[in-house]
Amino acid sequence: MFLPTILVVDDEPGNLAIMRSILQDTYSLAFARNGDETLAAVVKHQPAMVLLDIGLPDTNGYDLCRRIKQLDTTHTTQVIFVTGYTDLVHEAAGFEAGAVDYIAKPVSPPIVRARVAAHLSLVRAAALEQSHRDAVLMLGQAGHYNDSDTGSHIWRMAAYARVIAQACGWDAESCARMELAAPMHDTGKLGVPQTILRKPGPLNAEEWDTMKTHSQIGYEILSKSKAPVFQLAAEIALRHHERWDGSGYPDGLQGQDIPKSARIVALADVLDALSMRRPYKEPWPMDRIVEYIHAASGTHFDPMVVHAFTSVLPELIEIGRRWAEMDQSEQEKPDTPERSR
Repeated sequence: MFLPTILVVDDEPGNLAIMRSILQDTYSLAFARNGDETLAAVVKHQPAMVLLDIGLPDTNGYDLCRRIKQLDTTHTTQVIFVTGYTDLVHEAAGFEAGAVDYIAKPVSPPIVRARVAAHLSLVRAAALEQSHRDAVLMLGQAGHYNDSDTGSHIWRMAAYARVIAQACGWDAESCARMELAAPMHDTGKLGVPQTILRKPGPLNAEEWDTMKTHSQIGYEILSKSKAPVFQLAAEIALRHHERWDGSGYPDGLQGQDIPKSARIVALADVLDALSMRRPYKEPWPMDRIVEYIHAASGTHFDPMVVHAFTSVLPELIEIGRRWAEMDQSEQEKPDTPERSR
């Protein structure tokens, strides 16, 4: 069983013994009595948390906290001061140095256990969220591994989708989930042959039928997870090629029968595709894109989503501008052996 490591720092053996008795049944413990031992222990054990006294023989706890933070390459080590200095000045200095909490001596065992558990749970929650983001990144990029789209396409399109969803009245949590789910809309392209994805000209009827299977493939991959973000991504993957007038695929859904998430991503995806340079076309200017989207309102796109798009057009243009600058900056980086491989 994995136990998080906690480093306890105090120059008084009695205080170390007290903290050992409070925490030893729940955590893996390491101990240090001064600044040098602390820094060596941080490198050796990479603790999840440091319980740090302020008054040490060779340094003060504030400076030591800052040095611990510099050594923490994962940016996840939590520092809690455990000290007899209980005035507000010392407490404020502790937080300024980078600590997340401040426990006064003499310590109360229930308070120590509760504070330690609470802060470590926040670290675990952050790690879980990062794992979700990593999974999104991998699935989103995997869906475009064999085609000519750049990695920036999926994230730029996701930013468009978030802004349009907000304009449609979605709450902040739903908009954030949309931004995570939207990049996975083409995950099903993993099941489409590379010769079709990279074909420079129009697809024939047989190739087009094969291409259209990617929506169902994506749904089958993403729906395996019960996590809300992947359930939303599965819905989008399956339905983002449906059209408001019923002429889309895979099932020819019409109007309100198409999930709102897919109606939003359908527009965001077209917006981004038209603004991109591809092997077979130059990027369209924004006024031409807007004209095209307005003309497709009520046929390809939900008129209410088109209205939302129009209401936030300046923000969408700014997103496109920022991404264009980042892409240009990336292209201008000098080649190195690593970059040219």
